[in-house]
Amino acid sequence: MSYQVLARKYRPKSFDTLVGQEHVVRALTHALEHKRLHHAYLFTGTRGVGKTTLSRILAKSFNCQGADGNGGVTAQPCGVCEACVAIDAGRFVDYIEMDAASNRGVDEMAQLLEQAIYAPSNARFKVYMIDEVHMLTNHAFNAMLKTLEEPPEHIKFILATTDPQKIPVTVLSRCLQFNLKQMPPGHIVSHLENILGQENIAFETPALRLLAQGAHGSMRDALSLTDQAIAYAAGKVTLEAVQGMLGALDQSYLIRVLDALAAKDGAGLLAVADEMAARSLSYNSALQDLASLLHSVALAQSVPAALPEDLPEREAIMRLASAFDPDEVQLFYQIAVHGRNDLGLAPDEYAGFSMTLLRMLAFRPGAGGTQAEIATKPVAAPAKLSASPQAATASVSASRAAVSPARAALAAARGGAKTPPWEESVTPEAETQKKTEVPVVAAPSVPIAPPEPVAGPSVAAGVNGIAANGIGDWPALAAGLQVRGVAQQLAQQSELIRCDNSGNAMQIHLRVPVETLCAAGSVDKLAAALTEHFQQPVRVTTEIGAVEQTANAKALADRAERQRQAEETMHSDPFVQTMMREFGATIVPGSIKPI
Repeated sequence: MSYQVLARKYRPKSFDTLVGQEHVVRALTHALEHKRLHHAYLFTGTRGVGKTTLSRILAKSFNCQGADGNGGVTAQPCGVCEACVAIDAGRFVDYIEMDAASNRGVDEMAQLLEQAIYAPSNARFKVYMIDEVHMLTNHAFNAMLKTLEEPPEHIKFILATTDPQKIPVTVLSRCLQFNLKQMPPGHIVSHLENILGQENIAFETPALRLLAQGAHGSMRDALSLTDQAIAYAAGKVTLEAVQGMLGALDQSYLIRVLDALAAKDGAGLLAVADEMAARSLSYNSALQDLASLLHSVALAQSVPAALPEDLPEREAIMRLASAFDPDEVQLFYQIAVHGRNDLGLAPDEYAGFSMTLLRMLAFRPGAGGTQAEIATKPVAAPAKLSASPQAATASVSASRAAVSPARAALAAARGGAKTPPWEESVTPEAETQKKTEVPVVAAPSVPIAPPEPVAGPSVAAGVNGIAANGIGDWPALAAGLQVRGVAQQLAQQSELIRCDNSGNAMQIHLRVPVETLCAAGSVDKLAAALTEHFQQPVRVTTEIGAVEQTANAKALADRAERQRQAEETMHSDPFVQTMMREFGATIVPGSIKPI
């Protein structure tokens, strides 16, 4: 007798033996018990979750005759009558399974509907099961619509699909739809334990858990992988054999990665990556498993009860949960997920994987500056820190009493708003604790009070004003013109060469850095704006060349000067100097912004 694979040998034959899908079983059982039979059912779900199995059980429920031959429609088919045995064996003449992938045309559907009008040969109902129904053509769907809505009393339709979005709404509205869920790993492990126990095959529970993960929610895939594992391991399903068969990564590599991260050991991280390269392990799978491990660590930190008691790495996970802050685990998880997506863009997988690990090492939540600065910067305890708490408090109070002009401007701008955390009063005990526990304090970014607005030179004097003040008036005039787009760029990036008001129209000649600014009618738009401003005709001519005195250059120079003044004010602030001197604080580069 030929060997029968586990997926066929242990296919459930009743609702009681069906694993998972309790929501579908409950609805169908109640409908059968109350004889509320629909004429069309639609089962949707990914491969291997029980669509065909449910259709066969439902067909047996429709046609079961009972062990004594006098039974009727039931939610518990006997499994011994002629109909039940024939359906399980796949030879029941009134149960027709059709594959829509190979019978998808209107001709095949027309042939099926022609046969549907005939009464069943030896059954209560003639059941048509159409698998992968979404593969039917639009003409085939249209051909079956009327029969699907009002079939003969002896006909039942069972449709199954992995892609319900491709089924027309007109078909969906004529069916009872049941969405089958993916199998949880725990259900798969329990089912595999039961089957291997009946087969008298030794196994290791971690190996079954790895098979369940590899099945990705499909019970049929899990049973097929189990068949493969039995053959691979010569009759004993062990963790080592399953890891070798699936090419799965030993979790010890990933635990070493997290240990190296906890110790900030870059050499240790690269050593793990090199060992994986020597064994030709999949870096994509490694990042996937690393994200799963970090998820378990996060669970151990937030909801320890959710972590399975029989998890092989439970002890290591609990240790890692205490080694990292929760925000670090969340950041590492995001880096692992994004690093997996970036593997295809990396120069090679080794570079992508090692760069992902180094990115975890480089970034720390809430750290100012680079991680290298924080990790390597020596901070010597100041002499004042060894003084008594009362002396330390007096020193801090004295430093805070010296209110600089910048802080006074900030207080005035806040208008009595709540005092920032860094300015709140603290107790001596809290101040002493802060000094001893926080060697490096990043000073907050304090905005600088805005300078008084400076009005640009008046251009109401017209040409006489320009002629009197020379070329220097053009930047202010150009910045105030009501123009947009390319014309605005032409005005602000051009330099005035000469201005002549001797004729009927004012003649303005500009030097432009690039010829592109003179295109698209921008010169005419600028001339129109100048005409409106001076209340007399203005003609604008241009030449191409290097420029210096422009509105754009003046704005950049003003911005740089304001930035310089803001940084100088902040660095000379007595409060900031006290923080830097006594607490080793640093001002984050680029954090000072003038307002």
